[in-house]
Amino acid sequence: MEKGYEVHGIKRRASSFNTERIDHIYQDPHLDNKSFYLHYGDLTDTSNLTRLLSDIRPDEVYNLGAQSHVAVSFDSPEYTADVDAIGTLRLLEAIRFLGLEKKTRFYQASTFELYGQVKEIPQTETTPFHPRSPYGVAKMYAYWMVVNYREAYGLHASNGILFNHESPRRGETFVTRKITRALANIAQGLDSCLYLGNMDALRDWGHARDYVKMQWMMLQQEQPEDFVIATGKQYSVRQFVEHAADELGISIEWQGTGVDEIAVVRAVMAEHAPSVKVGEVIVRVDKKYFRPAEVETLLGDPSKAKKKLGWQPETSFEAMVQEMVQHGLAIAKQHALLKSNGFDVSMAEER
Repeated sequence: MEKGYEVHGIKRRASSFNTERIDHIYQDPHLDNKSFYLHYGDLTDTSNLTRLLSDIRPDEVYNLGAQSHVAVSFDSPEYTADVDAIGTLRLLEAIRFLGLEKKTRFYQASTFELYGQVKEIPQTETTPFHPRSPYGVAKMYAYWMVVNYREAYGLHASNGILFNHESPRRGETFVTRKITRALANIAQGLDSCLYLGNMDALRDWGHARDYVKMQWMMLQQEQPEDFVIATGKQYSVRQFVEHAADELGISIEWQGTGVDEIAVVRAVMAEHAPSVKVGEVIVRVDKKYFRPAEVETLLGDPSKAKKKLGWQPETSFEAMVQEMVQHGLAIAKQHALLKSNGFDVSMAEER
């Protein structure tokens, strides 16, 4: 929108409002000179997608829609395949069917989960794929469909192989948001302990706004190509917890190993975390959060993006964690105030 685009988004029908993450840019449909439109739609509905593309006739399509939770994909593999794999095919085929292949440029949100059981470190655009989840497998189908439509029909279609991209708008069930939200709640006395899975998992974490910029840059090229989007730096889940706790003035010490590992409060700055006491256990491991097939280490090499497009991630890991923690802390303080005044915090969250 800042670049002067007319933006059309698709949202699934729900019985409750599900647009919280875009409320700050939402525009009333009765306004004149709007630049942002929302349409009901679903990646599982071919006729719906075809009709929308026919009406809008977009210059650029960014397919960011997916069942994107890796753990959930083990519980709902068929739905994940329908949305993530065939959903991408539906969009590509609609563009071709409508004769938009010379007008519409297509960006596919691919994923580091394609690499899974990694064949080399770091991972590049030529690293072989070995996905380790139904989500990763579905995304691999989508990846190769994009390549196929590019080669078979001349469609300007590109895959962005994104490594972890985080922000305060990340869904609360994803590990980074789960950590920052839970620790902020613990600091304000709204919760007592955070439960996590594999603390040794290594990830390449970057800020979503840097990665979305790269997505746009990919579609401005004359020729479509696939790019790894990453920072080239790696941290464990344990290190993420440590940085988030430090931001709240909580110093922790790790004790035990495996499922018995815990984080014990070693020191605390009371003004930042008034409800936390030295000696308390605020992090535990729960084996129910382990995946059936674990991805232990992921590290992207963004050299191609830097060389060909001049892209550079602008937000450091530390700044990203700080932003997410401060966002969680602001919400936790609001809820703590409500609780102190006798309100049901869970009801406040639901509303």
